[in-house]
Amino acid sequence: MNVSYHGHSVVKIETNGTTILIDPFITGNANTDLDAGSVQADVIILTHGHGDHVGDTVDIAKRNHALVIAAPELSDLLGWEGVRTHPMSIGGAYTFDFGKVKLTQAFHSSSYVNPESKTIIYTGMPAGILFTAEGKTIYHAGDTGLFYDMKVIGERNKIDLAFLPIGDNHTMGPEDAAIATEWLQAKQVVPIHFNTFPFIKQDPHSFTSLLEEGIGVVLQPGEAICLPVIKDARGESPHSSTPALS
Repeated sequence: MNVSYHGHSVVKIETNGTTILIDPFITGNANTDLDAGSVQADVIILTHGHGDHVGDTVDIAKRNHALVIAAPELSDLLGWEGVRTHPMSIGGAYTFDFGKVKLTQAFHSSSYVNPESKTIIYTGMPAGILFTAEGKTIYHAGDTGLFYDMKVIGERNKIDLAFLPIGDNHTMGPEDAAIATEWLQAKQVVPIHFNTFPFIKQDPHSFTSLLEEGIGVVLQPGEAICLPVIKDARGESPHSSTPALS
């Protein structure tokens, strides 16, 4: 399984022959290495409805005929724009042919803002993502403040790799993210959601210095972590045969 970081909160997972994009904010993201017009994706998972997370979802999904997994309200909005969607809610899980997706709590807001009409559309509860495939579990916290149930998430899941926001102002800052790392008990943690805008400027190495040696990993846009696949008794990587919804 190959997991790469692409600036802000954009994460790409390549597993079981499937390419998954999380929060594909590309256009307007000066810190990404991706091109919105050519990036490939079979699945897009969204943590919430803010523009710096939904980003280029509609164009990418239509061009690739990708499935978009998101909160029900956000799924409805995207569905009205001709996108294939699979709605999910907090605490719910679904096993697709490429892996298992479960949404967790996140303490933030979630909305679409139209500055021309001066309207704000509610896009459902913000979420974190637990993704499990090939014997590995990845946690993407989305935009969130620190919350005590991260201990429960860590106790109930053996997290191999976590992506945590450190930008402060709108999310956890480095100190709170360090506490989250301890509670989650993740083997490796990558900082996200920093330096994209002036008010979330942070030094990611200052964050990783707060962690136990070897846990914090600072990835530059385009850099990846390869998670070794766990095989079953037949020498195959475990995954479900349940088809994705169309």
